[in-house]
Amino acid sequence: MEHTDKQKMEGENRKKLKILCLHGFRTSGSFLKKQISKWDPSLFAQFDMEFPDGKFPAGGKSDIEGIFPPPYFEWFQFNKEFTEYTNLEECISYLCEYITANGPFDGFLGFSQGATLSALLIGYQAQGKLLKEHPPIKLLVSISGSKFRDPSICDVAYKDPIKAKSVHFIGDKDWLKLPSEELASAFDKPLIIRHPQGHTVPRLDEMATSLLRNWITEVDFSVCEHDIDHEEKKSEVKGSKLEAYSTNETKGVNGVQIKKGETDTVEVTQVDQNLQEEASEFNINYDEFESRKQPLPIM
Repeated sequence: MEHTDKQKMEGENRKKLKILCLHGFRTSGSFLKKQISKWDPSLFAQFDMEFPDGKFPAGGKSDIEGIFPPPYFEWFQFNKEFTEYTNLEECISYLCEYITANGPFDGFLGFSQGATLSALLIGYQAQGKLLKEHPPIKLLVSISGSKFRDPSICDVAYKDPIKAKSVHFIGDKDWLKLPSEELASAFDKPLIIRHPQGHTVPRLDEMATSLLRNWITEVDFSVCEHDIDHEEKKSEVKGSKLEAYSTNETKGVNGVQIKKGETDTVEVTQVDQNLQEEASEFNINYDEFESRKQPLPIM
């Protein structure tokens, strides 16, 4: 039986992966849901996604005022250099309680501050600092995320390469481009998908969509393998899935190569015209939209 056929048959009978989705600074869970709605919805067919709001009401003007209705929230506050944080411990406690009460969760998806926070939680859990009774978080979708800069945090959260499967969306015009690359380097064998846009959830072209779909499928099966008895798994998939995934290189959709054993990187070839389309979605003037997309200090 073909590998893809095997995946399709097993996929129809598997439970969905539960994903916690954390929004960006001074936005909301509803806005993040709107942001990722520009992606092919079939990508998330195997995901059960939750979009909570941040713990704290926005403490200042939101960049999406007039674009998306309030209320707006933030997860924690920070100084200009992003080296000092206010209410971070309270935020972490809040999310741990939320995860424990509503989980277990298989993975996180986050944009900007939400991605930064998601990676921190995964790193902390890997080091035994929190969520000790919760199953290991197995995957991260990071969009414009970054690393914390406080050494007392870095020395714990990023002490060792984080083993969770991760995909990182990095924009060429994003003021968080370098911090996003630093975050990706904290993970073991991350997939990096680049796009020509700025600090935004990008539209995905066919190649990027195919790569993300492949990554989700591979992660989905990797997670499910942990729930299958080893001997049963070996007898059911020997000669198909395990052999396919054990090769050094696999062919992605449309023949795009994904090399194992190193950072997986793909350049997404999109044009800035997509930003015009994004502005049109919210029925606002494009120039006004661009003028609002000024960089915050770090988030």
